[in-house]
Amino acid sequence: MAASTGAANVAASDSQGPTSAGSSMDSPTIQYSMVLDHLIGDKRPIKDLNRAVMGGMPAPPKSEEQKMIERGMESCAFKSALACIGGFVLGGAFGVFTAGIDTNVGFDPKDPLRTPTAREVLKDMGQRGMSYAKNFAIVGAVFSCTECIIESHRGKSDWKNAVYSGCVTGGAIGFRAGLKAGVLGCGGFAAFSAAIEYYLR
Repeated sequence: MAASTGAANVAASDSQGPTSAGSSMDSPTIQYSMVLDHLIGDKRPIKDLNRAVMGGMPAPPKSEEQKMIERGMESCAFKSALACIGGFVLGGAFGVFTAGIDTNVGFDPKDPLRTPTAREVLKDMGQRGMSYAKNFAIVGAVFSCTECIIESHRGKSDWKNAVYSGCVTGGAIGFRAGLKAGVLGCGGFAAFSAAIEYYLR
């Protein structure tokens, strides 16, 4: 009698064995997916990045002057002015550098055998630097202004803003020499802007 009862228990445990093993194999998958949902999924809790909660010193509320300064620095006019100044400085330095390595600086086309004086060389370098500075300043201001306007209109900050702005800037500069030059300038500036954005991002 005892032997038959033991055999029945063994048979029952064998019949329940695969079921329990199958449930134990399925439960880790469900738990793992739930953990992923809570860590990186839709159920991820939003953390409060307040300094007081994170253990730091609480930040004081911003005054109206600080808010006005921030709005001014984020405006398109300020960005354009900053790009204009930066382009002017960079263009002037680039123009002086190219004039410094040019062997024809200061020479008079009417009298090429005459050796130019230091004053004539410096004057020619200054003129070239000023010319480069103006061109770079115009390009920087137009590019920055159009990019800011396009970004404000689209409501997105991605690589397309730079491409559109480059096309507008190149087209505006090239159209002074004709329609074909404008189209080439648009495509060239857009491609250059896309390459720069791809490299920076």
